[in-house]
Amino acid sequence: MVEHAFITPAEFNSSLIVKNGTVDEIDGKQYIHYDGYWVRFYEPPEENFANKRDLILALTRRTFHHTEDGINTPGDRLEAARQNYEQQADEDCKRINAAMLAGALFNRATDLFTAIVDMEHKGVQISRDNELMKQCSQCFHEALELGQHVKHYSGEEGVDELWGEPLKAFTMPIKDFYRSRYIKIAQTMRDIDKVHEKMLATFAGIDTFDPIQALLITFCTTAKRESETMKSDPNIFQIWPDFVASGERLYEFEPKIPDHIPTVHKEHLRSGQRLVQGGRDLINYLAGVRVPMPKSTLHYFDSLVTYEERSHKLGIKHSFNQVASAKKYG
Repeated sequence: MVEHAFITPAEFNSSLIVKNGTVDEIDGKQYIHYDGYWVRFYEPPEENFANKRDLILALTRRTFHHTEDGINTPGDRLEAARQNYEQQADEDCKRINAAMLAGALFNRATDLFTAIVDMEHKGVQISRDNELMKQCSQCFHEALELGQHVKHYSGEEGVDELWGEPLKAFTMPIKDFYRSRYIKIAQTMRDIDKVHEKMLATFAGIDTFDPIQALLITFCTTAKRESETMKSDPNIFQIWPDFVASGERLYEFEPKIPDHIPTVHKEHLRSGQRLVQGGRDLINYLAGVRVPMPKSTLHYFDSLVTYEERSHKLGIKHSFNQVASAKKYG
């Protein structure tokens, strides 16, 4: 039996490496292992059109929840969305029209699949070669192609992997889709840990930021738990409040700035506070989308590097030893 859900690759040695896909029990719950992380395991539902429809609908809602406003175009407006996209001359506006068209295609696909399930309930057998199934598949594939134009609601980057999930659920057996999600969640946990580690390293040795060590540990632990927990899990009523409350405490952190230090140092510490808030936001995004966000992560890491370089230049950091807790991720 595994002792702890969050085990990072750095904490492994050759005798402890666990095969990917291994399922084990942790504190009375099932977990599955991928790439050094134990992710909460849920038994996939039975393979049938009704369960596949419910999965696709849930994934479509989740996708629109995490993407930019205004692109959740109803499926019955597909033709209008396509016409406006094709006629749009302004390049910036055309990207948004493309995103709106992608949204209409997703909704048309789910409308078609819902109709197929309704027909099955009435005793009409539908094969993969059926015209409705072909139309549904075409809509999903075109929506995926246009998904490169869709941005996360933060506006920083696209979310191609998230956008492709309804199509994957349509084309893959439900069991295989579930396992593909566990891989992405493990990758998300890895990136949350990387953000955590780099934040601690950046602010190590700056006394006024010492309190964020404990706040970060708590928030990153709850973020990983939130990322692996289905909303239908009864534990969500404990996990979600912990996640939100710990994020609020981190966001509300204010460094105690001595009055006697130079103004330029005060401004630098205040900008550090904003950087902490940005890290909270990034971890929040990662836990929500449950897929890596490489562009946003690299952009944030660049900001941390710039801040640390300026800290050195100003002589603010008095110690450059690694914070011991930087290797403790929960």
